[in-house]
Amino acid sequence: MARRSAATVPNTPTDNITDIDVSSEMETSFLEYAYSVIYSRALPDARDGLKPVQRRILYMMAQMGLRPDKGHVKSARVVGEVMGKLHPHGDAAIYDALVRMAQSWALRLPLVDGHGNFGSLDDGPAAPRYTEARMAPAALAMTADLNEDVVDFEPNYDNQFMQPGVLPAAFPNLLVNGASGIAVGMATNMAPHNLYEVVSGARHLILNPGASLEEILRHIPGPDMPSGGRIIGLDGVREAYRTGRGSFKIRARASIEQVSPRRNGIVITELPYMIGPETVIAKTKEAAQAKKLAGVADVLDLTDRRHGTRMVIELKAGFDPHAVLAQLYKHTPLETSFGINNVALVEGQPRTLGLLELLQVYVGHRIEVVRRRTTHRLGKRKDRLHLVEGLLIAILDIDEVIQIIRAADDSGAARSRLMTIFDLTQPQAEHILELRLRQLTRYSTLELEQEKQKLEEEIAQLGAILDSDQLLRQTVADELADAAQRYGDDRRTELVDAESDPLVPAAAAPPAGKNDAEGSLEIPDSPCWAVLSTSGMLARTADRSALLHPARRRRHDALRSVVATTARAQIGAVTSTGRMIHLPVIEMPVLEIAAGTVNLNQGGKVKDFFTGALQLEKKEQLVGFVPLNHVIALATAQGRVKRVNPDYPLHRDHWEVMALKDNDTIIGAEVTAAGSDQLVFVTKEAQLLRFAASNVRPQGRSGGGVAGMKLGAEDSVIGFSVIPASAAETPAAAVVVTCASGTETLAGLGSESVKVSDLAEFPAKGRATGGVRAHRFLSGEDHLTLGAAVLGPPLAADQRGGARTVPAELARRDGSGVPLETPLAAVSSSPEALSQAAAALL
Repeated sequence: MARRSAATVPNTPTDNITDIDVSSEMETSFLEYAYSVIYSRALPDARDGLKPVQRRILYMMAQMGLRPDKGHVKSARVVGEVMGKLHPHGDAAIYDALVRMAQSWALRLPLVDGHGNFGSLDDGPAAPRYTEARMAPAALAMTADLNEDVVDFEPNYDNQFMQPGVLPAAFPNLLVNGASGIAVGMATNMAPHNLYEVVSGARHLILNPGASLEEILRHIPGPDMPSGGRIIGLDGVREAYRTGRGSFKIRARASIEQVSPRRNGIVITELPYMIGPETVIAKTKEAAQAKKLAGVADVLDLTDRRHGTRMVIELKAGFDPHAVLAQLYKHTPLETSFGINNVALVEGQPRTLGLLELLQVYVGHRIEVVRRRTTHRLGKRKDRLHLVEGLLIAILDIDEVIQIIRAADDSGAARSRLMTIFDLTQPQAEHILELRLRQLTRYSTLELEQEKQKLEEEIAQLGAILDSDQLLRQTVADELADAAQRYGDDRRTELVDAESDPLVPAAAAPPAGKNDAEGSLEIPDSPCWAVLSTSGMLARTADRSALLHPARRRRHDALRSVVATTARAQIGAVTSTGRMIHLPVIEMPVLEIAAGTVNLNQGGKVKDFFTGALQLEKKEQLVGFVPLNHVIALATAQGRVKRVNPDYPLHRDHWEVMALKDNDTIIGAEVTAAGSDQLVFVTKEAQLLRFAASNVRPQGRSGGGVAGMKLGAEDSVIGFSVIPASAAETPAAAVVVTCASGTETLAGLGSESVKVSDLAEFPAKGRATGGVRAHRFLSGEDHLTLGAAVLGPPLAADQRGGARTVPAELARRDGSGVPLETPLAAVSSSPEALSQAAAALL
């Protein structure tokens, strides 16, 4: 840089230049700045829990009359009033403080009622010209009685206005709403609490000044965050309550639900304090991209103002939801730490306070407020009583009073004469001179007598409060209880006094040192059962007792298919159109025993489960589940039969398993483990045919099968079963259940009959023959509505899946049925028989 020439440098006087030590000046200036930040900006007062800017906002709103029962005003107007009269800083700082006091997720008990866009956890608020504000109901309790000399006032920054040095604070705001701030060389971070609990602890301390911290902890067990969540482990909380410093973990409130027919998910309804949904989504994506987290398919934010927080984390098939949740807690803000640092101003000095000290400071402040208010009210009532007594003296001899006033030259002379003649004080005489003529009525005299009596009673009560420390403390405690009743609500944050979380058991956590994305989160390939019910519900269960449980038999529908498999295996789902769908078992809903019952409604509905590319057509129905490694038998309504070799294109989602003729449909699909298995057909016209499976040669997928049963012109197959030869020849091991009805009978109105007969009584015939009669129709009956051969004892269900009973006594194979109370919609083999047959294939 070029130097300025000597000729251009102006002559500067040196008389006013003083040499100072730079280091000393810097030290002094820095200390003054630090003190200003600590005392005037960053740290709250331990008495009312407010920083100066917050206190000034509430005081100015009270002065402006912005009560909760009045209309909102522009936030810019409030900011302007505060900045112009009380706060010597910029409008941005004032508006930020106002916004925070209006945010329900930032303060446990908001002090400002905002109207408009006051932001969210992920977005900032609108400009102050677009938002409106007024005092919240709780703010009235913070500013109540300011005009009754309850606190000291101090001048503002230019000595033109007066402002309170502290607010009366009818509830412990510092503990209820918490605080955060960064000063020079120190900071504060205080957790919010529940108003009911804090007031309970404060009242106990008021009435028991020597109470210990342990006694207070019985009333205040832990923080209560505005956003809810779950605090895990309270050791850090107790340490902070004792010393003023500590930390604790807070987790989102999560539940594991079936979020879609094919996927489990983790539903988040409450987030940790000051954590927004967008932050969680971003961190989850980062963890997944960094290979720290596996199993997450998608994250949906369904949060709205009506339903509150709701985030759905969809999981990929095959991953253990509990293990994934444990990793979400580890790698995302769904679990955060809150560091407590209870630093607040006490008599102008920053101090680190424990819970007991915080309550003691507040209680001392509140007792002083009530004492000063009581003294003020006592003085006001004594002054008023003095005037009322003077009025009563004057009214008793009002004619002479009027004469004295009329005869006086001026008001001073009248005042002196009144004081002399009636022995009045100067204030009494002045008040009499200001008396209005309408107050001279007899009714006014009665009012004055009543007022005098009331004033005397109030003076006695106020004097008693001031004379008794116990009565004063009781008054403070009662007012605190009233504040809690007005503004308090139930606890939102759950406290878990242990490091373990029931939703994330220790077994769900991956082994130490293993990468989370290397399979440690996956559900193990353990044995399970894939189940399809006759009412269209599907599920998987690892517990065989869920199939055999007595409660399931009493309350729930029949089972169409039971396949023994493993959790990560694949099975086939055969449809009525001749299609087989490649079905991952892991995607099926889990069926478990809960509270002593088993409910297939825990499973998924077929119509909801098969969606997207695998969606069932309008008239397509699911016939049954089959394993992919065994020969299966298929039968159609037109009497065709086919045995299919297990040579399937497993790389595809679905394929054709049988070529059907026009208007034909598959009505049954079952495994044929041996050639001696009996294929049993039952037709609408009550004909039954059974023959050995060896009579049908297995074919490939493209074949259309062979003739299975010869049918009449109007007949069709309504039931098809595969029964082991040993059961078919053993009396009562397999039974035939048939239900008959008439063409004129309306569906669902009864007038049906049911018959149970022994399959062993039906002789085996050749393939493609007509079979034998299985049910003799009664008068009015002309067809079967249901017919099937099953392994006994049979399990029957109505149209809604409810369990129904069938006759226990076996009838002749060509006999008639007995009347039904409720029509049957389905019948199946017993769960024991189905599970045993499925297990035999492994």
